[in-house]
Amino acid sequence: MITETQAPERYLETFDQFNRRSATQLGWLKALRQEGFARFAETGFPTTHDEDWRFTNVAPIAQTAFQSAVAADVSPGQVDSFGTQFATQLVFVNGRFSRELSRFGALPRNVKVNGLAQELTSNASAVEAHLGQYLNFRRDAFSALNTAFIEDGAYVHVPRGTVVEQPIYVLYIAAPGEQPIIENPRNLIVVEENSQATIVEDYVSLGEGTSFSNTITELVAGDSSVVSHYMIVRGSGSSYNVSTLRLQQGRSSNVATHSLLLGGALVRNNVHPVLAGQGAECLINGLFMANGRQHMDNYMLVEHASPHCNSRQFYNGILNAQGHGVFHGRIIVHKDAQKTDAKQTNRNLLLSDDAQIDTKPQLEIYADDVKCTHGATIGQVEENALFYLRSRGLSEASARHLLLMAFANECLDRMNETQVRKHVEALVSQWVPESASYTGQQHAPAERVWEEVG
Repeated sequence: MITETQAPERYLETFDQFNRRSATQLGWLKALRQEGFARFAETGFPTTHDEDWRFTNVAPIAQTAFQSAVAADVSPGQVDSFGTQFATQLVFVNGRFSRELSRFGALPRNVKVNGLAQELTSNASAVEAHLGQYLNFRRDAFSALNTAFIEDGAYVHVPRGTVVEQPIYVLYIAAPGEQPIIENPRNLIVVEENSQATIVEDYVSLGEGTSFSNTITELVAGDSSVVSHYMIVRGSGSSYNVSTLRLQQGRSSNVATHSLLLGGALVRNNVHPVLAGQGAECLINGLFMANGRQHMDNYMLVEHASPHCNSRQFYNGILNAQGHGVFHGRIIVHKDAQKTDAKQTNRNLLLSDDAQIDTKPQLEIYADDVKCTHGATIGQVEENALFYLRSRGLSEASARHLLLMAFANECLDRMNETQVRKHVEALVSQWVPESASYTGQQHAPAERVWEEVG
């Protein structure tokens, strides 16, 4: 059996082949890739002995002999089957940009939307200014692995003073064959000062083959910019997804990031905002819904690096059958970040006796003039509310559906972009009836609550 520490050896030949065939031989990019692989080879995949991974065993990923994803044929009809109706839509198949399947709506003339590989060929200096400048891949093996294999992904550049009114939608389709495949998309989004934009990333899979998507998104929000970012993961039961969103916020910027985790054997969602400019604000909002034996891990690292910044974290989990959820929320208030206002809340519903949640809210405060709170709750569907709805003529399944949708809507209501909200609501409503049908033994409501004020 291949262990986590042995796994990097299997990637060495793949990395050498990748370097030889890479069409982009930029010196700075080659050095970045080599540094990423060196770090990955040094650390290997994380284990449960690593504090940031103590609740998640990545052995299924480490022990699988993934092959580099190759081109696959996907039809426009298959793209449409995922229910997307966005005017601007970038489509990637097995990690590679497909211009034929993409469409470009009425974007402002100076906004650039493209595949990263093409930008590395035609616009390398603009990419170099930001790519790899914010992500600390030395602290995370998956980030290092992605950096080693940087090749393609979404590139979005919104110039200063530009308002993009329609969402920019990015669809990643994993289309595995008989062999397990791995893709390492690298997205770079730069929204300059006094600009506004909404970006949606949606990860799906075709068929039941095994696939692993290891994704990094670096998002730069300039001074006084307003940015909304959505991450949707709805892969098959044999897909794995590890994603990292690294946010760099300028002065008085306002960023909202929303996550929706609906499918995948193992999903890890990393969100790492750095509020680097004074007066920045950040909303970190998410909903994760695990069924069967799915494992969904959310790791939030929020850094307050400047004074007068505000952050809010709201994550809700719904766990059914033998689903396992994780919420690890870590807020760091640096020494100079006086007048910080930060709040973190994690709420979870367990729909069966075998469902499990590990939740760890955490504060690290190195300033003395701050207002910070964190808390978590774990419980079941409230029996009194269920009884009330059934007494009004609803079936048990319908009553559960209504209560679960109300719980989910706590997160959905924070999504302000109308078209994205409708897309997300449709996905959630398709999932909820599976949970609402649970009729196993229900115990008296049991809720544990932790609340700490720093």
